[in-house]
This record gives sequence, C-alpha cells and structure tokens, in this order.
Amino acid sequence: MSDMNVENVVIVGSGPAGYTAGIYSSRALLKPLMFEGDQPGGQLMTTTDVENYPGFAEGILGPEMMEVFKKQAERFGTRMIPKTVTKVDFSKRPFKVMAGDEVYLANTVIISTGATAKYLGIPSEKKYMGKGVSACATCDGAFFRNVEVAVVGGGDTAMEEALFLTRFATKVYVIHRRDEFRASKIMADKVLSHPKISVIWNSEVVEVQGEKLVKSLKVRNIVENSTTDLKVDGLFVAIGHKPNTDIFAGQLELNNVGYIITKPGTTYTSVDGVFACGDVQDPTYRQAVTAAGTGCMAAIDAERWLEKQHLKR
Repeated sequence: MSDMNVENVVIVGSGPAGYTAGIYSSRALLKPLMFEGDQPGGQLMTTTDVENYPGFAEGILGPEMMEVFKKQAERFGTRMIPKTVTKVDFSKRPFKVMAGDEVYLANTVIISTGATAKYLGIPSEKKYMGKGVSACATCDGAFFRNVEVAVVGGGDTAMEEALFLTRFATKVYVIHRRDEFRASKIMADKVLSHPKISVIWNSEVVEVQGEKLVKSLKVRNIVENSTTDLKVDGLFVAIGHKPNTDIFAGQLELNNVGYIITKPGTTYTSVDGVFACGDVQDPTYRQAVTAAGTGCMAAIDAERWLEKQHLKR
C-alpha cells in the first residue's frame, strides 16, 4: 500500500470514549477513521435512563445520548465504519488494523473497545435488562429508592455495590454461591455488619420474575437443592467485567485480568503510538463521563505524538 493509504488515526471501538476521541481528533483535522464494533455506542446502548451525565438536566436514554455523541463526531469529520476489528499488528509502523479480509494502515491507533459486564447467563435476566436488572449500582441505584433489591456476587465489587445501594433501598440482599466472601476482610465485614444488608449464602439466582418490571427472584440453595421466591424490585449482578481485549493479547501489555495498562496520567500503552481510553483500560470507575474524559486525553495524546514524530498529514 502506498503512503496515501495511511490514516493519521484509527479508532477501534465507539461508546463515550471512542466518540469523544473522534470529536477531538477530527476537530484537530486528523481525519480519524472509526470502527464502531458490533455494538456501536457500547454498554450505554443497553441502559435506559442516564441521569448522572453532566449537561442533561432531565436525564436522557442511553441510546439517545450515544446518538448525540455520534452525530457530533460525524459533524467534525469522523468517518465511521460499522465493522468490528478482528486483528491488529502493532509490531511495526504503520500499524495494521484488520476487519475481516480488509487491511487498514495507521500512524496511530486509539483503542476504545470497552468492557463487557459478566452476567448470570439465564434467559430471564436478559428479558429484564434495564427493567430492574443492572450491572452498575452507581449508574442505576438512584432508581431503586425505598424498595428491596438484591446483589449477586462475593468479591469487593459486590460489597461496594451492596453498600452503595443501602443509600436508596430499604433492604439489600447479597446472594452468594459460597459460604464465605472472596472480598477483602474489611469490605466483607462492612457488609456483614450493615443493618440494611442480609446475606443469602450457598445460593444462586435461577430465574428473574415479574411482569413489565422485576418483581421477584427464584433463588436456589445449592446445598439443600431447594428454591424460594425472593421479593425484590431490582437485581444487581456484580460478578465482574471482562475487558474486550482478546485481539490485543500479545500485542500490548495487559494486566492479570486483561485490561490494557496505560502509563499513569496518560493514555499511552506499551506500544509507542497506540493509545487506550475508556473502560478497556479502567477497571475502577467505569462511568460514561470518565470514559469520555479519557477519550479526550487519547485524542490529544495522539495528536501531540504525531506532531512530535512529524507524521501528521
């Protein structure tokens, strides 16, 4: 391929991080090319009301907000391809980004492929997604004021979610498959001693029940093999997230659970000229607003890097 085919910036993934990277890099006249992935807009496409993103005083539906982000990125010239990147080669520059049989060359790559919440895998769980089933208490907890809710999980994330939900819910049940938590002792002790929290040990959720919204859970005790109905209005699944980084294994430095490692205070990865933003490199906050912030950072980092390398076209 000739030099004419080399892109200044290829953005892999969309969502708040990718679209923001598109807005900033296109305004910097870098003519970015974005691969939106198999779920354009990311995790917010599966949420309903978003009330915690600044600028939307009355709240906004997740898919609507992502449509606004997308239009803004397109307005400044971000070119979007509704395809998923299947392979990359960061061993030499220009970098290769592949979508099926098509190969694209890039001087810089911004990765914003996000993370996927792990769910229980039962059909009824999917049916009530956004209708009482959630994987983010920080995002959705305020919708569950003065009702009873349940959290599934036994790690620190589950403990944090349960404690956060006590601000809104009248009662929080923590359902865990084992007879002790995997969480750190300090977090487990906070949950076990909280007056609003009850723990249901050795149990799993086998069905989510309701009409339009969640009304109860069918919970099975795995020791006694007995089931009971638990009346709750919300189910929060807190069994972890999986960063969408399979195609970057062996190409970039990842942590022990697969998140891309970025240099502190930047979006620089272990490969010079490759940047990462959003949930794919953030196991801690995982919010739309923090993802957008790092998308801005990635675009600025990429632009400055191109200038320094005299590669900006």
